[in-house]
Amino acid sequence: MAIKVALHNLGCPLNFAETSTLAEKFLEKGYEQVPFNKKADVYVINTCTVTHEADRKSRRSVKKARKLNPEATIVVAGCYAQLQPEKIASLDGVDLVLGNDEKFHILDYIENQAKNETPEIHISEAVDRETFHPSHSLGDRTRSFLKVQNGCDYHCSYCTIPLARGKSRNPPIDQLVDQAQTIASSGVKEIILTGINMGDFGKTTGESFLQLIRRLEKVPGIERYRMASIEPNLLSEDIIRFVSRSAKFLPHFHIPLQSGCNDILKKMKRRYTREFFHDKLQQIKEKIPDAFVGVDVIVGFPGEDEDKFRETFEFLQSLDATYYHVFPYSPRPYTPAASLEGQVHGNIIKPRSEKLQELANRKIMTFYRKHLGEKRKVLFEQHNQNGKMTGYTDNYINVETDYHPEWSGKIKEVTLKDINDRGNVEIEPLEKGKPIQKIQ
Repeated sequence: MAIKVALHNLGCPLNFAETSTLAEKFLEKGYEQVPFNKKADVYVINTCTVTHEADRKSRRSVKKARKLNPEATIVVAGCYAQLQPEKIASLDGVDLVLGNDEKFHILDYIENQAKNETPEIHISEAVDRETFHPSHSLGDRTRSFLKVQNGCDYHCSYCTIPLARGKSRNPPIDQLVDQAQTIASSGVKEIILTGINMGDFGKTTGESFLQLIRRLEKVPGIERYRMASIEPNLLSEDIIRFVSRSAKFLPHFHIPLQSGCNDILKKMKRRYTREFFHDKLQQIKEKIPDAFVGVDVIVGFPGEDEDKFRETFEFLQSLDATYYHVFPYSPRPYTPAASLEGQVHGNIIKPRSEKLQELANRKIMTFYRKHLGEKRKVLFEQHNQNGKMTGYTDNYINVETDYHPEWSGKIKEVTLKDINDRGNVEIEPLEKGKPIQKIQ
């Protein structure tokens, strides 16, 4: 009988790609993969540590695994494990703690680990590591995450990622093109490019992110590409122009702002001003008027008083962005921001976050309403959700319709009709210009 393994991913798309790669390693060795909420012999938790809440979710996942099978081997890996291995090892039930490099040799560590002994900790100094572990997700015919870059040479005052992930590094473009071809051969239609500081691509190989996307566009079989988060100062006008003319790279950007107040941006050690960010969004909208632009914002950074929060809110209100991803600030160990004066209490951060979330919801509904009546191409998900299926337009509008199994993982042209009470856009499917009848 095959050994059962359950993997649980926490955090960013890059973590998702890496977790998928770990799953492939287990399957190659004859393990049977089961959902994380089922009984397994081995549980692997690939952690995030961007926020206090991310740490808490990691600890909760350990408790869940221990409850599902007290006799199982529990492995905790990733960024939280990298930065606080002793804390992870002290959790009841944990057997192995692996850093971001060590997790790619997970099977070797499991084979050498003896159950019911002191938890083993295997952590390297990630900041000195230059190794790049290729990763992409498979197993979903709809889309795949492709890791194109790792690490970060920026040192924002609130962020632990350079400590957890090390220096910026990347593989050569030829290797990533080979991976994209492998993904295409599996039937996947869409690739999401991901990295820690993706716009910094090329430091290792003397290439550039623009060269990468130009090459990837030529890979046959892949019909769509999206880009995960890219820093505003690295999103060049040439990249925006390329996307505006591309048949495959979609009008969808995710750009971290973090604050609409220049004083706070300076304390954060961000590499731009709010005026620069405003101009960057103007560049996007001038060349791609229907682009979806998601923006990251941190609320409650040290020194953010009422006036500075109001400055941020008014800036975000005026900005031509589609949606705001709102993150309540939480002090991270080993970061300069954790010891700054003017720490903001959680009771103040909570209502500010709620106010920004309300603004975010209004922004995205305005964007959706703007595009009602248009014909757009949608890549549909595979899942049947109570007789419904969902998908995303090229510009990332979330649509919903009655379940049609033959549409799973396929791109269909539709007309955007109305917004339902779940916040999704109802559609009228088209085939040769005629509505398709509901499938019973």
